[in-house]
Amino acid sequence: MRLDKFLKVSRLIKRRTLAKEVADQGRISINGITAKASSNVKVGDEMEVRFGQKLVKVKIEKLQESSRKEEAADMYTILSEDRIPE
Repeated sequence: MRLDKFLKVSRLIKRRTLAKEVADQGRISINGITAKASSNVKVGDEMEVRFGQKLVKVKIEKLQESSRKEEAADMYTILSEDRIPE
């Protein structure tokens, strides 16, 4: 599954266009490698996303083409949430 689609379906990022912009800015890495919006993600991958002053690390648990709000959080496990010092 494409990275931008996973971010939208899992609701880590609300819109796919915004997910693409964040990825193109180099703020997402998969297994330690900077990822593009078109990068493929798979179950077991660890992903880091930088949201402003926050760094969120998640592990991908399952992939779905679509999900309801209640199911979206089951697609990943948050490993850590850290503030980035300025």
